[in-house]
Amino acid sequence: MDCSYYAAGRCRSCTQIEVPYPEQLATKQREVSDAVGAVEWEPPFHGPEAGFRNKAKMVVAGTIAEPTLGILDRGGLGIDLAGCPLHERAVVAAMPALRELITRARLTPYSVPERRGELKHVLVTGSPDGELMIRFVLRSSEALPRLRKHLGELREQLPHAVVISANLLPAHAALTEGEQEIPLTEAQLLTMRLNDVDLLLRPGGFFQTNSTVAAGLYRTAAQWTDELAPGSVSDLYCGVGGFALHLAAPDREVTGVETSAEAVDGARLAAARRGAAARFEVGDATATAYLDADLVVVNPPRRGIGELAARLDASRARHVLYSSCNPATLARDLAAMPSLRPVRARLFDMFPHNQHAEVLVLLERR
Repeated sequence: MDCSYYAAGRCRSCTQIEVPYPEQLATKQREVSDAVGAVEWEPPFHGPEAGFRNKAKMVVAGTIAEPTLGILDRGGLGIDLAGCPLHERAVVAAMPALRELITRARLTPYSVPERRGELKHVLVTGSPDGELMIRFVLRSSEALPRLRKHLGELREQLPHAVVISANLLPAHAALTEGEQEIPLTEAQLLTMRLNDVDLLLRPGGFFQTNSTVAAGLYRTAAQWTDELAPGSVSDLYCGVGGFALHLAAPDREVTGVETSAEAVDGARLAAARRGAAARFEVGDATATAYLDADLVVVNPPRRGIGELAARLDASRARHVLYSSCNPATLARDLAAMPSLRPVRARLFDMFPHNQHAEVLVLLERR
């Protein structure tokens, strides 16, 4: 992938960009193979090397007249990366209109060194159908009237921006967003259509960064599950229901568990619209009572499943599908489940040009 920002020394986020992509894949395959061991490995799944990122987390800096959208340098000053080639085309195309809005609405970029200003971040998510979710992260509600005043002009420029909101982050902290979300459009659900499944994403909700590869991940999970033909499935850390809704079948009891009530609401609505035989509950996946399903799916954050591994090992689950974004914690968790043997695995490259790797592992009861 060619990147003018990298070539100019303005951004070094893509640490592996100078490594040929086939070599990147081979290195990641070795890392996940070391973590999982000798199992039946399917060929790595990957998408395009550029234009794959469906979400842009842009730090706003500079001035009202000349705002930057990108990252900060070591001194806290803005580096503009509005044309980052990692982002999907629709996300990149929205940046000029967002820059104009900042100037027109006089949204003062937040200065980290001076700890003053209002607009901290602009977060843009693109759906596979080309629709957008746009979130403005503000220090306070002071700029909300000006933002609302010019919202119509932004929507004229970006008619495919179906979800717009403001998020308040008062603290001077290394955070992307705060707890309070203020809707600016009636619609607050972005439809993320993967395969033939519509997943519904709310502002602040988690979704896989690479829609193309996420679709491949869910297809693979569905294929493996259909071959196992379990009567019951528990999807822990289910989020908006990506795995659960792909694994749902008329003769299969599927339950998703997630701590985020907003994500569960979206998953329930998606299931109802699809007519899927899946139910979703708000709960702590590490303390869930659904470990005795025929198949348990876990898709934890980078820290892994921790104490849940021992409980899964002692459960009556015949199979476990573990989707991991961290080979180190995956290896630790597999070692804590000696009664469950890894039998099948596949690498999914969600993050070209860096060292992160996603891997799906199927385990079966010994």
